[in-house]
Amino acid sequence: MRLFCKCKKLDIASGGDAVVVLREQEAENQGIRPGDRVILKWSKNKSVIASVNVTDNKVDYGEVGLFEEVWQKKEIDSEDIVEIMFYSRPESVKAINKKMLGQNLNYEEIYSIICDISSGKLGMVETTYYVASSFIKPYTLDELYYVTKAMAECGEKLNLKERVVDKHSIGGIPGNRTTMIVVPIIASLGLSIPKTSSRAITSPSGTADTMEVLAPVELPLEKIKKVITQTGACLVWGGAVSMAPADDIIIKVSKPLSLEPYDKMIISILAKKVAMGVDFLVIDLPYGPTAKVHSLKTARAIAKKFVAVGKRFKIKVAVETIEAQEPVGAGIGPALEARDVLRVLQQHKRRPLDLEKKSLYLAGKLLELKGFCPKGKGEKIAEKQLKSLAAWEKMRQIIKAQGGNCKIKADEVALGALNYEMHSKQSGKIIAIDNKAIEEICVNLGAPREKLAGIHMHVRIGDQVARGQKLFTLYAENDGRLQLGLIAARKNQVVKIGR
Repeated sequence: MRLFCKCKKLDIASGGDAVVVLREQEAENQGIRPGDRVILKWSKNKSVIASVNVTDNKVDYGEVGLFEEVWQKKEIDSEDIVEIMFYSRPESVKAINKKMLGQNLNYEEIYSIICDISSGKLGMVETTYYVASSFIKPYTLDELYYVTKAMAECGEKLNLKERVVDKHSIGGIPGNRTTMIVVPIIASLGLSIPKTSSRAITSPSGTADTMEVLAPVELPLEKIKKVITQTGACLVWGGAVSMAPADDIIIKVSKPLSLEPYDKMIISILAKKVAMGVDFLVIDLPYGPTAKVHSLKTARAIAKKFVAVGKRFKIKVAVETIEAQEPVGAGIGPALEARDVLRVLQQHKRRPLDLEKKSLYLAGKLLELKGFCPKGKGEKIAEKQLKSLAAWEKMRQIIKAQGGNCKIKADEVALGALNYEMHSKQSGKIIAIDNKAIEEICVNLGAPREKLAGIHMHVRIGDQVARGQKLFTLYAENDGRLQLGLIAARKNQVVKIGR
């Protein structure tokens, strides 16, 4: 079907390509999608092929907006009437259709999808179809490699000269803020460990949210490079730089549908490692009934893919599959987790020993993977850096370089929060702790947006408790939030007590 529109010159340039703009609803009515190519014809022998963008305010119904590349190079004026006809669909849409039909894609096809997602040429509908296509037929190992490579190629890269090490957790366990301890331990030994981390979406806090309590994490790439030059490390939010930009868009369309395919997780993690130039990578992969990964069997299958895809990029990957049935550390929520981290690094008498132990284990594994020391020796070396406060000194340097207060003490972090203690209604033994319940309560308390919000756990699985004993304390920035957290706490059984 032909569409006739009046031209409107726009003071917008694409930088090279011919682009026209249609009213969103009008384009949709004609079956024209963003990124489609159309032919514009006027007079007898004048035409141009252009890509389509859509808008809800730049042009009116019956108008077509012309980017500068069109109206400056073609003899066409505002008020001219043009005939618009569909010409072709983007290669990325064709590739998505192919994947939806259960066929495998080559690198060029996957690259077209990822780059069109990154540039915004593909809308949320097309991107959602792409995400859903991985459920129709799982990615082959080649496709996992292709998507990871394309994601890294379509964004910025760090390109450090030295060999880079990294540690990453797949998430899903409250607390578990080991990264903020591992990074300064490793950097204090002279190794390069630039760390970009995520913010929480549905959980109480991500590494970036917790680090933000201590220092700014939204830094431009040049500032990140300066921090790394000064300290050998960084702890920043990956979303502030354009590394694997398609990943953030894919995460947004996945969340409303509760889509969390493990292949997407592998791609998301490794694409950012490729962009950061990582050479050695230890992955913390917790599994358990309320974790992202529920069984050891599934954890091992995911681990094999991490190692295999990493190998294609010449990244040496070690995956630590660790059973997790309760939070790691005592604090859950940005400030409370930051307090735990500082207590470990500053060797505070009230530091959470489980967080310390796991951090030392992972730091040791990373040192051994890098070849810094023989197998079995890494944990002792890491412990020495922690006990001597060398790791804390390195963290102080990182905090200062990123613009934070490097003199902060652990017990100063969560000051000013309102709190409410939850007590046991019976005596007995702690037999289970529900991670999902903790997350729900923390979100209602205001985490992660409100930094002081969260829960401090006073008990662990296996502890004996008496009636009236403290189980956990709720923290909030205001009374309204505290009351919402209390409602959530009373509707959830965080701690299960047996006789």
